[in-house]
Amino acid sequence: MATGTSYNPKTQEHEKRKDEGHGQNQGQGQNQGQHKDAGQNQNKDLMDKAKDAGTAVMDKARDAASSVGGMASQAATTVGKKADEYTSTAGADIRQFGETLRDKGPHDGLLGQASSMMADTIQGSGRYLEQAKLSGVADDVTHLIERHPVPAMLICLGVGFVLGRALKD
Repeated sequence: MATGTSYNPKTQEHEKRKDEGHGQNQGQGQNQGQHKDAGQNQNKDLMDKAKDAGTAVMDKARDAASSVGGMASQAATTVGKKADEYTSTAGADIRQFGETLRDKGPHDGLLGQASSMMADTIQGSGRYLEQAKLSGVADDVTHLIERHPVPAMLICLGVGFVLGRALKD
């Protein structure tokens, strides 16, 4: 007591409580840190679950799109085959019409020659459609346009003009 401080039991008690409170606050700080870590882990788990769910949804969407694409491709192939079959059938009918025209048309004179040439042309066209089918016709038209682009464009403009006038009236 020679140091100049006097003994005061209240002060010592207050210091003791202050130290205990400080210890409790440290424990609370540790608990808060533990709660914070647990919250971060929980958030990370939730994020991982969300990512997994998103990945699963994307996989299912990709599978569905692939399936729809396959079905569309299959449908297009079927439609293409049917179109080729119908074109071949039409070609056979046109060829048959050319034969009928040859048989029933005039055989002599200028009219007979014209009839025969027309029958040959119709039969040739029918044979071409029967053999080439729609896909072959499309390829031939594409090659023709590639070889002669300007006349093809002029023909398209002319056909468009005629159709426009016909539909206008």
